[in-house]
Amino acid sequence: MKENGHSIKEECYVTSTQNRKSHNSETVKKNLTTRLNRIEGQIRGIKGLIEKDTYCDDVITQIAATQSALNSVAKILLEGHLKNCVVDRLNEGDTEIIDEVLVTVQKLMKR
Repeated sequence: MKENGHSIKEECYVTSTQNRKSHNSETVKKNLTTRLNRIEGQIRGIKGLIEKDTYCDDVITQIAATQSALNSVAKILLEGHLKNCVVDRLNEGDTEIIDEVLVTVQKLMKR
């Protein structure tokens, strides 16, 4: 993944208890946190619109914008996962990662 023109290595590893973790760079974490904070504000805004009996179409438009923002976060995470975690596990001979990725993509595509 590239962030501000610099290559950022994200590493995934398996601990002794088989809990997988992602080690996102501080830049990526800050980017994702900023996006999620904005989304959190959008959700609060939607709640306020509903409480104020705002016209339904306007609320739906805000919901669509929030869904799009969440999709952007997912895309960033998926890109890093594919470029780093998946490649690393394939290089280790772990082909089960392919099924895991397919399930993840199916979850993202549900609507």
